[in-house]
Amino acid sequence: MSIAKTYLPKEAEEKWYNYWLENNFFRSVPDDREPYTIVMPPPNVTGVLHMGHMLNNTIQDVLIRRARMKGKNACWVPGTDHASIATEAKVVAMLKEKGISKKDLSRAEFLDYAWEWKEKYGGIILDQLKKLGASCDWERTRFTMDDDLSDAVIDTFIHLYKKGWIYRGIRMVNWDPQGKTAVSDEEVIRKEVNQKLYYIKYFIVGSSEFLTIATTRPETIMADAAICINPNDERYTHLHGKKVFIPLINREIPVILDEYVEMDFGTGCLKVTPAHDLNDYELGQKHNLPVIDILNDDGTLNTKAQILVGEDRFAARKKIAAMLEEAGGLEKVEEYKSQVGFSERTNAVIEPKLSMQWFCKMEEMAKPALDYVLAGDIKLIPEKFINTYRHWMENVKDWCISRQLWWGQQIPAWYLPDGRYIIAKTIDEALEQAQQLTQNSRLTTQELVQDEDVVDTWFSSWLWPISVFDGFKDPENADISYYYPTNDLVTAPEILFFWVARMIMAGHEFKGKIPFENVYLTGIVRDKLGRKMSKSLGNSPDPLDLIEKYGADGVRVGMLLSSPAGNDLMFDESHCEQGRNFYNKVWNAFRLVKGWEVDDKLDNPNQIAIDWFESRFNQAMIEIEDNFVQYRLSEALMATYKLVWDDFCAWYLEMIKPVYLQPIDRDTYNKTIAFFENILKILHPFMPFITEELWHDELFGGRNGLDCCIVAQLPANGEINSRILADVENVKQIITQVRNIRNSKQLSPKEALQLSIKSNSGIDYLAYKTILTRLANLSELTLVDNKLAGASSFLVSTDECYVPLNETIDPIAESERLQKEKEYLTGFLKSVNAKLGNERFMANAKPEIIEAEQKKKADAEAKLRIIDEGLLGLAN
Repeated sequence: MSIAKTYLPKEAEEKWYNYWLENNFFRSVPDDREPYTIVMPPPNVTGVLHMGHMLNNTIQDVLIRRARMKGKNACWVPGTDHASIATEAKVVAMLKEKGISKKDLSRAEFLDYAWEWKEKYGGIILDQLKKLGASCDWERTRFTMDDDLSDAVIDTFIHLYKKGWIYRGIRMVNWDPQGKTAVSDEEVIRKEVNQKLYYIKYFIVGSSEFLTIATTRPETIMADAAICINPNDERYTHLHGKKVFIPLINREIPVILDEYVEMDFGTGCLKVTPAHDLNDYELGQKHNLPVIDILNDDGTLNTKAQILVGEDRFAARKKIAAMLEEAGGLEKVEEYKSQVGFSERTNAVIEPKLSMQWFCKMEEMAKPALDYVLAGDIKLIPEKFINTYRHWMENVKDWCISRQLWWGQQIPAWYLPDGRYIIAKTIDEALEQAQQLTQNSRLTTQELVQDEDVVDTWFSSWLWPISVFDGFKDPENADISYYYPTNDLVTAPEILFFWVARMIMAGHEFKGKIPFENVYLTGIVRDKLGRKMSKSLGNSPDPLDLIEKYGADGVRVGMLLSSPAGNDLMFDESHCEQGRNFYNKVWNAFRLVKGWEVDDKLDNPNQIAIDWFESRFNQAMIEIEDNFVQYRLSEALMATYKLVWDDFCAWYLEMIKPVYLQPIDRDTYNKTIAFFENILKILHPFMPFITEELWHDELFGGRNGLDCCIVAQLPANGEINSRILADVENVKQIITQVRNIRNSKQLSPKEALQLSIKSNSGIDYLAYKTILTRLANLSELTLVDNKLAGASSFLVSTDECYVPLNETIDPIAESERLQKEKEYLTGFLKSVNAKLGNERFMANAKPEIIEAEQKKKADAEAKLRIIDEGLLGLAN
């Protein structure tokens, strides 16, 4: 294979992804290996790849590729969610463009159009994930409305209904007037908005006196059922038992007493509108007030409003304010900021609405789901989310599971002519039950009407870890028995309750065990200003554009370098540039090694460099493994990055590379190829494409067939020579300091320098003469027992280094330099002593931490002694 001057990611990505697919590297079937399983959080079928998807799926792919390379049977199940509200909105919009209205279609006709839309657009996001390198088992791709998965939803509904955990009732729900459906609390986005606070006069019946009520929603006054005051509020004692007129419509409503009203908030008077506010509804129930719903499902005023019938709620707000002002019923208007709920799906302002809905009882299911997390059977990463999870689960509310839509699994409730209903999977089963219930064998299917609603989308996705393996259709099948419970779930904290917690509930209820062992919670991708990335703000780059510009490997590295679990990622495009620079560094290192000629007759002069890098590699492997075990993926990547960029490229290759146009010995060459091969292995989960591209080069034997990096075995941990690691750290510092002297004195890099070392640490620097001479460009290296007067000096640990420069040392400047270093070291030593003198630190710190602090103390004290000697010499 000829090597290009620069790496061409686009060519490599397409070539190797297709190769992996063609050779079934992503395919998983049960066997005798240990399984490692991830189920993809199914993105909405309406979705296209955004930055959050890219972060989430990059993390999943790193985990799955690493497991595959550890010899596990890695299975990553992809799929999409049917997203009832969002998809229905897309289909309605598509029909509108064709001049078709949903209300003119039958349910079956509408669903035909919906399936047509899904087949055309529904797979886009999964195809985009392939560009990222996602190594899913695409043959296992599932959709939450697949027949088997839909059957599981209906069977689950029936199962829970029979247990008494699903019921139908009128409750206050979050209503989306644009989607014309109920939505869950979790699908309501609270935003602070600028509003107006209207101070409205309510005249007391039989009096010229009035009460002033402040409200942001004057359009709801026609639904008022009472005015509430605190019984202890002396300002309004004379109003006990009175009535007031609702402005504009002059309907009488009572003044009621309840300590719920805060006397020092607003005017101390509250208008109670039970149909349009949850708290008002509960107050109305307590005081037996009428519930007057003045809004249609689309947010327009209905006939119960008496005025402005058919007007949109926001248009009515402005008109009623004007009418009140004209009638002398508006005292004043103030600017006001408050939190308003918006539908996550349509961005419409949510209306609290009393509605007949289906609910699922949650309290009993929540208890075991909480216990699993508190007992550590399921680990939340990071652990800071455990308290949030506990709060939600201990204060769980019944789940409104019905949605007023057509796209989704239709609720299996069948209504009889007398209003009673039957829960059954099919109309034939429903008819049989209905005939038994009514004792009427002549009842026909034509007299049964199925509930129009569908179940909440989350009612299908909470079954995901079970249903993707057909665990409902065939509870003991080979796949569910082998892959369940899954290992890791990677998702966002904002769906910890209404997806993660519910999957745990479903796992317990239907399998009697947890659905996954670890939940890795990603942060939110934000821009440099800290704003959440979104299309509406225009601050989110297109992930595919980033991949086009920086390559998939560059984008993956860029996303992961700064995305610790649970913490938000402040994304900057420069991160992807850093990722691109990284793979280019690897590519250039490869070109360097590939360009060497080998002379089999040469002896190996680089054994120390080889021994050092081998120990450094093994040390890094332990650090990387430890980071993965603790799910510190960002830190694992950074440890890999430093090993490759700093230790291998910047130091090892420089230590061993032959003089220009000279050959290298066979032993060094072979060891270097082996090191490089291991580097490709540990890089592969992060940068799959460039590593596979290089893996097949003739430098590594020109592999063919199934000998691919994607299934290469990760390197085993080897021995670590701590002494050589410590010694080479000193050698590297000496080289760096000599280079600094060269730069500060503006000496040519080609000018060889002399170096003398007084080794107080006992390191035999002559053993490292080859490395020091080459990398510091030395003409001579000597070990001395005494100080070297008239030379530029520096300290490395406790070792004194001298570079004669044939120039006169300014004693005043040198004294000032040493004094500054002494001040710094004195402060440093003070902080170390404070730590070592802290009883709490000494009692709780790990032994290796204490040992490191003690070493810092000893080094600082040794350096201070040497500096004091230097200052004394200058003084004399």
